[in-house]
Amino acid sequence: LAETRDSDTGNHIRRTQHYVKALAMKLKSHPSFGYFLSETTIDTLFKSAPLHDIGKVGIPDAILLKRGKLDDKEFKLMKEHTTIGGLMLQDGERYPIIKAGQIIAQQHHEKYNGSGYPLGLSGEDIHVYARIVSIVDVFDALSSKRVYKDAFSLEKTLEIMKDGEGSHFDPILLNLFIDNLDSFLEIRDSFTDVDEAPHIMNMIEECR
Repeated sequence: LAETRDSDTGNHIRRTQHYVKALAMKLKSHPSFGYFLSETTIDTLFKSAPLHDIGKVGIPDAILLKRGKLDDKEFKLMKEHTTIGGLMLQDGERYPIIKAGQIIAQQHHEKYNGSGYPLGLSGEDIHVYARIVSIVDVFDALSSKRVYKDAFSLEKTLEIMKDGEGSHFDPILLNLFIDNLDSFLEIRDSFTDVDEAPHIMNMIEECR
């Protein structure tokens, strides 16, 4: 569903999913988090991570696919994908993957210092699932080509992320990510971007 709305989404979802699992596995041995991240929990996180941007199905094409920077009004509407995603998945409490997906969809744009959206959560009030996804989501967004920008170099990507330590990102998680960067670069190189838009549009036309 997400991939039919945005041609950038397919391998972004796949990379993010594997980044999340890799970071959670590294975190499993950390004294502050290891007690929480069982194999079952990590598997749930892996399976629910692709839902992080599901709310974008409710964002108009003129905003979602705009070639260029969003203006303030457009960005305000784009931010609603977190609320939309949270609402879409809110009745899935009986299903661990849907429940985790709801948390991630709603909270993955919260920032560690409380300046994020939609709820303005800070620190450990942001669920660890969302804190993990936030780091890998930003890494992928910065280091990949998007309809509105070219890919940043690895050096520029890491510079921006390091500037967000303690403000945008959980410092423990960010440093764990950077310390194990080679693992994430291997994942990135395994899921390179291809333009799936023509194939998807042909499928839609055939259905019509």
